[in-house]
Amino acid sequence: MADEELAKDLGLLSAMTIGIGTMIGAGIFVLPGVAAQEAGPVVVVSFVVGGVIAMVNALSVSELGTAMPKAGGGYYYVNRALGPLFGSIAGLGDWVGLAFASAFYCIGFGQYLAELVDLPGVLFLSPIQVGALLAGFVFVGVNFVGAKETGGVQTVIVLALLAILGAFAVAGWASFDYATLAGEDGLAPFGTGAILPGTAVVFVSFLGYAKIATVAEELKNPGRNLPIAIIGSVALVTVIYAVLVTVMLGVVPWPDLSRDAPVAQAAEVAFPGGIAGVAATVMTLGALLATASSANASILASARINFAMGREKIVTNWLNEIHPRFATPYRSILVTGSIIVAFIAALGSDLAVLAKAASVLHLIVYALMNVALIVFRESDAIDYEPAFRVPLYPVTPIAGALLSLGLVAFMDDVEIALSGAFVVGAVGWYFVYARDKVEAGGLLSRYILARSERMPDAAVSAASTVKPDGGDYRVMVPLANPEHQTDLITLASALAKQQGGTVVAVNIQQVPDQTSLEAARQQGDYAAATRILERARDDAETFGVPVETHTILSHRTFEEVFDAARTYDADVTVMGWGPDAHGSPGRAESAVDELASSLPCDFLVLRDRGFDASRVLVPTAGGPDSDLSVAVAKLLRAEFGSTVTLLHVADDEAEGRTFLERWAAERDLDDAELLVESGDVEAAIERHAAEATMLVVGATERGLLSRLFTDSLVMNVVDRVDCSVLLAEKKRSRTLRDRLFG
Repeated sequence: MADEELAKDLGLLSAMTIGIGTMIGAGIFVLPGVAAQEAGPVVVVSFVVGGVIAMVNALSVSELGTAMPKAGGGYYYVNRALGPLFGSIAGLGDWVGLAFASAFYCIGFGQYLAELVDLPGVLFLSPIQVGALLAGFVFVGVNFVGAKETGGVQTVIVLALLAILGAFAVAGWASFDYATLAGEDGLAPFGTGAILPGTAVVFVSFLGYAKIATVAEELKNPGRNLPIAIIGSVALVTVIYAVLVTVMLGVVPWPDLSRDAPVAQAAEVAFPGGIAGVAATVMTLGALLATASSANASILASARINFAMGREKIVTNWLNEIHPRFATPYRSILVTGSIIVAFIAALGSDLAVLAKAASVLHLIVYALMNVALIVFRESDAIDYEPAFRVPLYPVTPIAGALLSLGLVAFMDDVEIALSGAFVVGAVGWYFVYARDKVEAGGLLSRYILARSERMPDAAVSAASTVKPDGGDYRVMVPLANPEHQTDLITLASALAKQQGGTVVAVNIQQVPDQTSLEAARQQGDYAAATRILERARDDAETFGVPVETHTILSHRTFEEVFDAARTYDADVTVMGWGPDAHGSPGRAESAVDELASSLPCDFLVLRDRGFDASRVLVPTAGGPDSDLSVAVAKLLRAEFGSTVTLLHVADDEAEGRTFLERWAAERDLDDAELLVESGDVEAAIERHAAEATMLVVGATERGLLSRLFTDSLVMNVVDRVDCSVLLAEKKRSRTLRDRLFG
């Protein structure tokens, strides 16, 4: 069955509540007491430093997210830029880090649950761990059946928490005593050097903002809403933490602040005696709500990361099997839930270890994300066009990477050893399992290998060593017109077969602008799309090549082809072309898209007058598009036994023949028929095309404006010849000047 893409149905408020709801959880309701024992009253500064580090990283996440609003967030960015080896580290780090964080949130839930009810200890498990396990089973079950935390319920939860904490802050400020805050030994009883170790403990409180990026593929207007949601949630939460922790320590002396339920303890002191008990109970209920929301959001985000990793084959796509009744990735949720339960049972007696373990893995991912941003910028990735750009580049991403890794140094030995072991394990996973399955390398390795003569030998060797082995040649075919579908699939299948590759058949369903994509997916009739794609599969399988089929819902049709080529990592796209089909004669691109971007892959555009590859004519004057034309001709010759004729028109026929003989020999086509003429180029092509069954010609390199006011050689030839015409345009980067003026 064809795959479907994620609909964009999340607004700005929903996105912010994902971040805020995850951050305002066990971090503020549990950690102040634990962190105060580490740093004393100056732990308030620890929270602020954590917010600053998170904000620097949030700027980078915002740029990456607006450039690539895809499910998977940090994993997706690292995988694209640095390659699947680092993608394995980032994806598995994010996944396991979320499991640690979820276990931490569940322990926080268990601590406050133990304040309300008497819980028994079971075997080696404390009452708090028993409560945490109960919570874990419930949260995993909720995600299993598909309760959607990103909707209105999550918004209500976050607003209720902000109201509860606001009331506590007002009451606490009225009872605030600076002498209580400072204590007998001052604000820094352990010295200012305790600030960063304190930050290492509390940084888990800031992990929520990155969860917004994991749902960026479903976010409306991500160019605007993503940076506002990410940066806004970090700024708001940092202020809330600073105020609340200051209030707590100004109400209860830091040595006496509870390690289990500090907010409830402080509420009993802050509120007047008659309502102190009620206030403490309300705070406890708020803590239960907050930790539940955080755990639920983390489990949901982990499923999305698995979805992205499964799509790239770093983990088995078996994890992403959708439940037939609940429509959730139930296997991924169950595996993640099992890990969470194991962490609760094994490490639940030491909350700080869980908190720092979650932080250290995420800090590694954040460092890699900052490096990824630099790679995207410096490699001039043709499809990297973020709507938001970090200020003070490259200082900001460099600072983000250094701050993230620097904070790891202030973790305890056990967390540092854990992070090292995890990185080694992720690298081992890549080489043992993923390397021979992953299809696409990263920009960094491609950049190095493309410039191998100018790069240090060590860099070239490393890039070659980690390069994935499982990639195959991918030929994408957008299908809409059944009349020409068989010929397009025949061409695509022949190319894929000769390259040992895969055919990716895509049907783009256009949705009116007035209809949301989510509504279209729920109410749409996909019978026609299913018939088109099933027929495509049948046609391609006659060549014995693997076939993928995908259905995409979009408000656009032609422009979506380019996004699909990027999404499915196509090496070449084969598409049909009728009169005025693309608005930009002689190019695969439309006039508007031509101004906006460069081609994401090679394009072959077939003007179909009956598929017959027995006699192929390739006119050439040199250049990259002619190279693609002759490469296609060679593949057709290998598959169909085609005779190939090369045509070159020159002012001097002797010089032209010398050029063509050398050009053909360099491309291993010196046995082709070589024709050299002088005179009018179009007339020569038309004359020899009369004897050909297929004309393969490079698309014009002239720009949009020059083509609007002058005739196009390619367009004129296409209209005048009787045989099928295959236009070939090679992927390349072009400046705006090139796009306008050629």
